[in-house]
Amino acid sequence: MPAKVEAFRDELRAWLTANLTAEVVAAGTRGLSDDRAWEVVRAWNRTLADAGWAAISWPAEYGGRGATLLEQLVHAEETTRARAPQPINVIGMNNIAPALMAYGTAEQRRRLLPRMLRADDVWCQGMSEPDAGSDLASLRTRAVRDGDDLVVTGQKTWTSLGHRADWCQLFVRTDPDAPKHAGISCLVVDMHLPGVTARPLATLTGETDFAEVFFDEVRVPVDALLGPLNEGWQVATTTLSHERVGAARLYTDLRVRLERLVGDLGAAGPHDRRALADPATLQRLGELALRVKHLELLCQRSASAFLHGGDGLASASLAKTVWGELGQDLAAAGFDLLGPATADGWWADHRLAARALTIAGGTTQVNKNVTAQRVLGLPRR
Repeated sequence: MPAKVEAFRDELRAWLTANLTAEVVAAGTRGLSDDRAWEVVRAWNRTLADAGWAAISWPAEYGGRGATLLEQLVHAEETTRARAPQPINVIGMNNIAPALMAYGTAEQRRRLLPRMLRADDVWCQGMSEPDAGSDLASLRTRAVRDGDDLVVTGQKTWTSLGHRADWCQLFVRTDPDAPKHAGISCLVVDMHLPGVTARPLATLTGETDFAEVFFDEVRVPVDALLGPLNEGWQVATTTLSHERVGAARLYTDLRVRLERLVGDLGAAGPHDRRALADPATLQRLGELALRVKHLELLCQRSASAFLHGGDGLASASLAKTVWGELGQDLAAAGFDLLGPATADGWWADHRLAARALTIAGGTTQVNKNVTAQRVLGLPRR
């Protein structure tokens, strides 16, 4: 890394050492379904924002640092290594905010971005639907113009923090006669409007970080449009491009989890400690460590492509596929080696939660299509 980037790393490490408390780390491990953890992480968000560490890639005019891609990678490495919780609005800051900066009006940016940064407002993203899933172009939620309003009717599902959100970046169909990828518009919707209902969805672990959201003739002002009418696909492309950049930085998280597994094995009872001397166990851990390193190199290739004007999204999609499959294998190893009761059942819960890794942020099947077309050059079918 260049000296300037390493100086940035040293500054961040020093700040985290001085400000990141054990209470904040513990809250991050409990999950946001816990109301007390929610408030602790939300207060941590404000601490980050006030110190300029909440969204370093944002321009300085919006409260960021205008950080380079290498600085963003360092930020991800150091905050993950320190076990700092991700911001409550991680989807908002990484995905929705770039779209607001690119397509939002001056009033939208002035009113929405500062409150998003500090988690004064919580954001969700209305994309997936019961019959659409990862295929955004198949969405059915509709918005019909009525005077100065757009009347929205439909349903979204698997909406992260939908039941806690104040605002939603909502994708709707505004021209039902247009081709699938056309006729879609993007709205910024106040989740407290009449007709909006959000119901928490429980996952396999009992967490309620997702919701299904219903829109029953919700009247949304026309000035809530984000970007031009019927050009929401372009807004979505901007949003998802930033999400792929975020997914390409998750190797540090898997490295931390692997270190935790080795540490838990060493701290367990005599029978479990013997596992660290078992050749089969050591081989399994070694293979996982090698795959984590491979993922790191894939992520660095993606970063290099972005830095040099190449197609970073293609290699980022490949890295996302590897991350999801590797994360599931690591969770399975922890459960197999330690059992369901170890560490208060953390590995058992993680084993269940990891099933979502090949779905969240873009399914493995969709990402493999991207890899086939943009990395291998195979034809679209």
